[in-house]
Amino acid sequence: MSLSDKDKDTVRLFWSKVAGNTEAVGTNALYRMLTVYPQTKTYFAHWKDLGPGSPNIRKHGKTVINGIGAAVAKIDDLQKGLLTLSELHAFQLRVDPTNFKILNHCILVVLAITFPAEFTPEAHVAVDKFLAAVALALSDKYR
Repeated sequence: MSLSDKDKDTVRLFWSKVAGNTEAVGTNALYRMLTVYPQTKTYFAHWKDLGPGSPNIRKHGKTVINGIGAAVAKIDDLQKGLLTLSELHAFQLRVDPTNFKILNHCILVVLAITFPAEFTPEAHVAVDKFLAAVALALSDKYR
């Protein structure tokens, strides 16, 4: 699934709204993932607190959303732009790439809740395609 120029423009425009709200979006998406998909907790077993206000969830959630923001800046070549993150998740963290899709779904839900007016059907489609492309790029080193 490739992103059209219109998709890319839509993602850039929408993500500019997310940029000022990265901690809240990231915290809510990560907490939602850990709650709705408890099997994902295995990657965070070293965290004592997995509650919604957990400092670890807030920090990592913000890191994830900032990473996606960085991917927006590299939208024309995600494979190259996310190479280091792909290697990190594949070789050091050993995250099952299925979890990227799970987190993407949770991010979409949080975006729809947080930005109801801005998350139009067009924005939804473009951001969904973009997050799928990010997941594919992050999965590159697993092959």
